[in-house]
Amino acid sequence: MPSILNALPAQPGSQRSRLPGWLAHRFGPWLLLVALFGLLSLATRLALLLKTGAQAEPTPLHLLQIFLLGSYFDLAAASYLFLPLALLLFVLPDRLYRWPPLRWLWLAGFALWLFLLLFSAAAEWTFWEEFGSRFNFIAVDYLLYTHEVIGNIRESYPVGAILAGLATAALLISLALRHAWWASLQVPSHYRGRAPWLLVLCALPLLSFYTVDARQKALSDNRYVNALSGNGVYEFFAAAYNNELDYPSFYRTLPLDQAFARLRRQLPTPHSPLASTNPHDLTRLVAYPEPEQHLNVLLISVESLSADFMARFGNSQGLTPNLDSLARQGLLFTRLYANGTRTVRGLESLALSVPPTPGQSIVKRPQHAGLFSLGQVFASKGYAARYLYGGYGYFDNMNAFFSANGYQVVDRSAIPAARIHHENIWGVADEDLFSQALDEADAAYLAGKPSFMHIMTTSNHRPFTYPDGRIDIPSHSGRAGGVKYSDWAIGDFIARARQKPWFDDTVFLIVADHCASSAGKSDLPLNRYHIPALIYSPKHVAPAEFDRLASQMDLAPTLLGLLHFRYTSRFLGYDLFDLQPGRERAFIGTYQDLGFLRGERLVKLDARHGAQLLKPNEQDGSAQPAPPDPELLADAISWYQATAWAYGHGGLRWQGG
Repeated sequence: MPSILNALPAQPGSQRSRLPGWLAHRFGPWLLLVALFGLLSLATRLALLLKTGAQAEPTPLHLLQIFLLGSYFDLAAASYLFLPLALLLFVLPDRLYRWPPLRWLWLAGFALWLFLLLFSAAAEWTFWEEFGSRFNFIAVDYLLYTHEVIGNIRESYPVGAILAGLATAALLISLALRHAWWASLQVPSHYRGRAPWLLVLCALPLLSFYTVDARQKALSDNRYVNALSGNGVYEFFAAAYNNELDYPSFYRTLPLDQAFARLRRQLPTPHSPLASTNPHDLTRLVAYPEPEQHLNVLLISVESLSADFMARFGNSQGLTPNLDSLARQGLLFTRLYANGTRTVRGLESLALSVPPTPGQSIVKRPQHAGLFSLGQVFASKGYAARYLYGGYGYFDNMNAFFSANGYQVVDRSAIPAARIHHENIWGVADEDLFSQALDEADAAYLAGKPSFMHIMTTSNHRPFTYPDGRIDIPSHSGRAGGVKYSDWAIGDFIARARQKPWFDDTVFLIVADHCASSAGKSDLPLNRYHIPALIYSPKHVAPAEFDRLASQMDLAPTLLGLLHFRYTSRFLGYDLFDLQPGRERAFIGTYQDLGFLRGERLVKLDARHGAQLLKPNEQDGSAQPAPPDPELLADAISWYQATAWAYGHGGLRWQGG
């Protein structure tokens, strides 16, 4: 390598004549890196398009949007990304380039820039493989939990080989272009001549900030086309900037009193009338004529369990024999939809019974303490209320959220090492978490207290590893193995619980936190929110199927309704068995798009004050425009707007059961 570097020209004059005109000046390296960034972005976009295939519906118009609009976002990203280099090129004086070691430094710096660009492209590929999207809010969120995320990547991919390959490619490209960038730097330059360049290069990111918006790419009805039209680097920083969205600032609204009046008309059910005449109060008084039943309740939220993994919903791979058996013996909800696409959304929905909030989940927001939660209700009835998680609960702010809302948290740190058969970066194997749950239930029983536990599993998550010999799919074989092992662990848990003295007085609620995949043909693909939920309690719940539309946020009040609990509620979900037919609705959302489903129509609210009425296809996730319906639109707005106001003004806080 020293011989290669020493062979670089020392005299700028001879090399300047070989440079293209656009490189023959001090800012040539900036332009060269921008060109390389553009080529790499184009290659990434093309690779992702080929991977997506027919789902992107590559018509000429779609291809024009993908590549033309994509170049627009590439330029915006480059204007931000390479601004530090522009400042450096302006500051360094000519005489510094006569210092021989500077060649090494520039080679290292140039190679590092290229490595980061190549690394970003490789990361986008893996992110698309997992989420069917360019970098978004999830990617930003994951940066806060580098231990789990990096560990997950290391256990899922040959990271060492990939990084070595990227580093080698970056160095080889840098060496191949060494004459161009070094000769550009040696072109004589004065600060007066550099100043106009610097002004332009500083103006570009400023112009991008005020004129370029990630939402401008939403020109097509095909979500994949819109995603491919973006730029991953730009999307990443845009998501970081918009991590919390103030509802009235970004979404369609009604006059506040009208929004509350409309929601207050929609909330009451026969056994949960409104608690006051205060026009901004969403509190209800829940009372049933039957006596309360203080049964044990074990709520199991299963990582990434899509409904279509179960035989009841058409799967023929035999992945969930235990869940299928429990579904036949218990109460199965067949048209239940998750609130969101991430675990924190499922936790938010199951614990707080609220629609999905735009931007960050309440679980991770600063004002997350002292809210009206399922744990608080059970604790007020004398229960030992616990949240059990197989990983470390600092992830996704679980420890802080649950401990501040009526739960005792039991996470990976509380599980004895001798009990653990297997663990990966996300946590212990599900069977080991369930063993801990059995101990917690035994302790509550011996103390003479009924037990409520929310158990969050982790095994059905990449890298999909688990103890050997449990199922007929080897560990680390992909999603099918993760699903089947989680099913096995649930079946084993129920079998062990059946031997306990508290089993006959226990209700098991098993539900997914979200689906295994969130990508689809539309922004809110309905089939990617369909999750299973079942209630199993042989002595107390008769086998049946509930076929009406239901939302994940309805499970908490429905569960309490089955126990005939009397309480003052600030849940916004329904007891589904106390809801008159025809009033069903469901909520689905991403961190920006908010959906309200009623009947066969879906209202989509976006963060540009936009609203669409759609007819979603539950089979393939597509959606077609539907005729306007002002009443349906106003109802959808009222749910989200009034909920956001209530959260910000204490209307969802705990005030006693």
